Amino acid sequence: MGSLYYGGSEPIHIEDRALAHLKVVVATKLRRNESFTLTWKHPDGETEGRSTVWLHPSIPLRFVFDESEAPELSRRWIEDLAHSANSSGGITLVEELLEPSDQLAGVDPH
Repeated sequence: MGSLYYGGSEPIHIEDRALAHLKVVVATKLRRNESFTLTWKHPDGETEGRSTVWLHPSIPLRFVFDESEAPELSRRWIEDLAHSANSSGGITLVEELLEPSDQLAGVDPH
């Protein structure tokens, strides 16, 4: 479980693979000097619910990953996150949707 540190707030705990995809989209938006919101559901073990933060290029941001190796990224997941980032609701951290070609060969999905 990775962590996103934003300003002086408590860490936001996000699974490493999701955090790696989120990092690409957030970095792209902030590099363009664009502000936006980020919404996520609270992970298991934390108070039930969801949270939203306003991300602004002038506020310090740090991504911390538990895994030392970066995962292979899914273009589709990045596109889904980027699409939500460009909406009026901001980024909604959604789960990865696997395409049939993304599934392991020989594994029956049923």
